[in-house]
Amino acid sequence: MKKLLAFFLICILVAFKMQDDKITIFLVGDSTMANKPLEDNPEKGWGMYLPQFFNHSVVVENKAVNGRSTKSYIDEGKWDAVVQQIKPGDYVFIQFGHNDEKKEDPKRYSDAQGAYKDNLIRFVNDVKKKKGIPVLLSPVARRKFLQNGLVDEKMHGDYPEVVEVVADSLDVAYIDLFTLSKNLLRQFGPETSKNLYLWIPPRHYNACFNGRTDDTHFSSFGAKYMASLVCCAINELKLPLRDALLKSGFDNKFEYELPIVYEPHFAKDTFNIRQFGAVNDGKTLNTEFIQNAINACNKNGGGVVEVPNGFWMTGPIELKSNVNLFINRGAILQFTADYSAYKLIESNWEGQPAARNQSPISANNAVNIAITGSGIIDGNGDAWRMVKKDKLTTTQWQKLINSGGILSNDKKTWYPTIETYRGAQIKNAGVLKEGMQLSDFDSIKTFLRPNLLVFTACTNVLLEGVTFQNSPAWCLHPFMCNQLTVRNVYAKNPWYAQNGDGIDIESCSNVFLENSTFDVGDDGICIKSGRDTSGRKRNMPTQNALIQNCLVYHAHGGFVIGSEMSGGAKNLYVRNCSFMGTDIGLRFKTVRGRGGVVENIYTANINLKDIIGEAVLFDMYYAAQDPVPLYGEERTPPKVEVLPITEATPVFKNFYINNIVCNGASKAIFIRGIPEMPVQNVVFNNLQMQTQSGIDIEEAKHIQINNCTLTAKLSRPLVYILNAENIMFNHFNFNKSTELMVELQGPRTKNIQFKNIPKQNALQLIKTGFGTEPNVVTVTE
Repeated sequence: MKKLLAFFLICILVAFKMQDDKITIFLVGDSTMANKPLEDNPEKGWGMYLPQFFNHSVVVENKAVNGRSTKSYIDEGKWDAVVQQIKPGDYVFIQFGHNDEKKEDPKRYSDAQGAYKDNLIRFVNDVKKKKGIPVLLSPVARRKFLQNGLVDEKMHGDYPEVVEVVADSLDVAYIDLFTLSKNLLRQFGPETSKNLYLWIPPRHYNACFNGRTDDTHFSSFGAKYMASLVCCAINELKLPLRDALLKSGFDNKFEYELPIVYEPHFAKDTFNIRQFGAVNDGKTLNTEFIQNAINACNKNGGGVVEVPNGFWMTGPIELKSNVNLFINRGAILQFTADYSAYKLIESNWEGQPAARNQSPISANNAVNIAITGSGIIDGNGDAWRMVKKDKLTTTQWQKLINSGGILSNDKKTWYPTIETYRGAQIKNAGVLKEGMQLSDFDSIKTFLRPNLLVFTACTNVLLEGVTFQNSPAWCLHPFMCNQLTVRNVYAKNPWYAQNGDGIDIESCSNVFLENSTFDVGDDGICIKSGRDTSGRKRNMPTQNALIQNCLVYHAHGGFVIGSEMSGGAKNLYVRNCSFMGTDIGLRFKTVRGRGGVVENIYTANINLKDIIGEAVLFDMYYAAQDPVPLYGEERTPPKVEVLPITEATPVFKNFYINNIVCNGASKAIFIRGIPEMPVQNVVFNNLQMQTQSGIDIEEAKHIQINNCTLTAKLSRPLVYILNAENIMFNHFNFNKSTELMVELQGPRTKNIQFKNIPKQNALQLIKTGFGTEPNVVTVTE
């Protein structure tokens, strides 16, 4: 017993010691900074989110209090209480002003050039006496726009300038949060900036049930943004505290630099589809009843449309603004196999304007929409899709034939209808060319398979918890959306489902995808932005996306960009994901004619298991084929030629790939650019690869592979390089008895470096040919 007590005492002492070793940041200020402990309260202070951006060496003590000025904070003894706790080396962040401005309130008012200035000086001197580190912050901006749409520069009068003067005179750190937040307001504009503050309609939160219009206090979205601005200033000011900023896992990126995405909220009113006549017998078509519930919810100012437990058959439905479609755990929302329920509409397919059947679930130009719950949405895709014989067992194939439908002339593809068969014979069937009418596509209607969910040009979107399965084509297609959150969804299609993608995020901005699972027949998580001329004309890149903690099982690719990326893609972050049994792990594909710039792509902490093809693939010769040939299928390599650079020339650059563990793949890395536009500036760090074959780099430049351990069964050669330049392998380890470490070919191959390698593990180090000079490569141990 004594030993046990002694053990606990030691643990307590260690805990106190660990606490003493931490840096404490005291936050002293008003409501814009303070904690908000009330439940179901949308008001947040930016200090609540500051701890998220620091590592465990920092403790944040938020001593900010609603409604306080420098004067009232001192008069109430709150400042003295903070001073008593300050230890040498602690930081004290001081931000007041909103309440000091209130001349009508003598308990709080402090003249900018008088008491306010004096109080700030006192704060700084008191902190210094305790050998702490004061940091002064100007008051954060209110959401105040002038009639001309510009931000009011004088909303706080002299108060921001006084903070700067005091900081300069006392030689202490100064964060101009006023200017930083004003710039953020300009970026968002008069309307969208409402999301940063408390523009709350009635019936959304118990704490403000009648609604609230508040241009001073922040939503969680706004508070997190303000905290990120503070961290940005800490870094730019080069305060020693920046060493404690939380690293994201991506090259040279802190956590505060990652995308911040707005999540919609809804009125508490609930509209149960039963109340509108819906019947859960699995055969009654409930389209009208469900749509009426959605329309009523929308007209009432929004809320929740509930699909209760049961089996609900329906035709296509359209979500409206401020509506959250909630699918209960015991509910199946089943879309009908009756083709006539789906009208032909003008839509978009694979990046081009096209005629398609109406999607089972759609929304157009809606604001604040969601599909949540934990039930199932089933698209009845088997009624629509064609199937290749090679993707089924003999028994499955025979059963499919016996069900009806039509076989191709070579008896290798099954089609559900004659319309589907006709459409398959037409190149680019469904593309809406100038002068065409929707009626022109009646003869191939069933070939024009809908995506299960298409949200077009919607803002503030949430998909959470629901299983989306058995889609006729792509499962989830957010298209030209802004502020998109996808969390804990399961997208499930048969592995033989052609175009059976999990999620295709096309021309969207500000995206957060997390904790979701994909098991599908085509690409798992895919980034797109339009195809060829139409995509470049749209000019809407997919940008500012954070994808994390996702699983992809069967799919053509785990995380994919392209091939329809003509509008570009940038600032994408993917981390902590596992891809198992996919054809490719990380798949980046394009082709001449696309155009578009794909840049600033970050991945970190990716697990790959039993990858059928390449673990990581860059291919600028994409041929719209399955990434892994079927048994007996023969493919010829692309014709290599140099073409002029035009707007139709695609660009892949600035990829940063960290911490990959691969247990099983046909090839570790395959990079193939085009001669006129090589893949460029790709940095790999910390790779652990067990594969059949090694690394293939063609038509690329400025490629770094650092800290790579590669075990490949086939090693003649282990690394193949063709017409590539400025390629560096540093700390490159490979298995013993490697037959040939590197083979270099092509007259444009130059400046190839291998540093810190185990030369003794290779039976032959270098082989050159096809116009490559031997002196282009250097090898050092």
